[in-house]
Amino acid sequence: MTLFRRLLAPVAASVLALTAGGIGVATARAAAAPACRVDYKITSQWATGFGADVTVTNLGDPVTGWTLRWSLGSGQGIAQAWNATVTVAGSAATATGVSWNSALPSGASAAFGFTGTHTGSNPVPVSFTLNGTTCNGTANPPPSGTPSPSGTPSPTPCTGPSTPPPSPARKTKIWMAGDSTMMNPQGGVCPYGWGSQFAAYFTDDVVVQNSAVGGRSVQTWLYEGNVTSTKDSAGECVVSPNTYSTRWTGMLDATTGMQAGDYLFIQFGINDGDSACPRHVGTARYQQLLGVMVQAAKARGAKPVLVTPVAAITCSGSTAVGNRGFLTETKNAATAAGVPVIDLHQRSLALYNTLKLCPNNSDYTAGAVGAFFCNDHTHFEAAGARQIAGLITTALRDQGIPLASFLR
Repeated sequence: MTLFRRLLAPVAASVLALTAGGIGVATARAAAAPACRVDYKITSQWATGFGADVTVTNLGDPVTGWTLRWSLGSGQGIAQAWNATVTVAGSAATATGVSWNSALPSGASAAFGFTGTHTGSNPVPVSFTLNGTTCNGTANPPPSGTPSPSGTPSPTPCTGPSTPPPSPARKTKIWMAGDSTMMNPQGGVCPYGWGSQFAAYFTDDVVVQNSAVGGRSVQTWLYEGNVTSTKDSAGECVVSPNTYSTRWTGMLDATTGMQAGDYLFIQFGINDGDSACPRHVGTARYQQLLGVMVQAAKARGAKPVLVTPVAAITCSGSTAVGNRGFLTETKNAATAAGVPVIDLHQRSLALYNTLKLCPNNSDYTAGAVGAFFCNDHTHFEAAGARQIAGLITTALRDQGIPLASFLR
């Protein structure tokens, strides 16, 4: 994580000064001006983007509504933000407080974050203004012209430049939520989920956290142990208590969970079609729960990627044919949230046909189909899982998903 602080103070014209810890500029000398400090922290950075956290602290009079402005560098943009409304016009970026943080009493702070884009360099802003007043990290000085006790106007202190010690760059983390076709192997034996083979395709700048669990629907993954065997009047399994699983709360943890610039891959839809609770999930509920996960990731600056369920091997003569549900619902959830979707179902069918896994005699212990699948038609040997993971990486490149820049 890289941390920058810059302070500016008015000495004739504005003079830049750097200190470790945040960013700011000189406070205008107005009796009721909102003196302020801004801490700007780059939390992650990759080839074409970055994540940033911004904290604005009011060091002056109370503010009932705040607007923070700064200038973007050449090639910079803002893709999404949370805890503030952020707009961009040309190179000018503007953030305004939302209902729960728009009031800033004296000494109070408001924090927000955003995911940015860049081409080439990724410069740090040199100044911020709060409600039109620049910030220098100090309380309001006396009005201009007010003499000091000695009769001499008080000088404005200026902090000299300093160089903070370098911090190791935080690695981009890929979080994974799914079922047995994605999970890590148990005891190093079949089945191998494709998520277990994913990390090998990336450089050392990426870490994979695979939290897929076998036999789970999206609802049982989210609410482990709390999905009952009873259906409500709408035909959905009753969740009681309505408490998230530890695996999901771990991903949501502000310190150790998803961070700006991370990715969340979500693949369900295989077990969700079960007619009985607790695994049963209706199509509308399925899409709703995917939306919940997507929005939670986006709120933390992470980038969700939805994945349609990988196909099992089902042959119609010499052709592998589709056999999964929830394809449309997965795509609709992605469209509604404005996030990418990888059609792994279709890509896996195409791979099976390229490998000529059909027709077969349903002997999953020998031959090409045996090398690819466990002793069933659904789960993968390590070699098969590796090829399925390769389909995802190909899609990253084909669809222009920025994570592709970390591929080997």
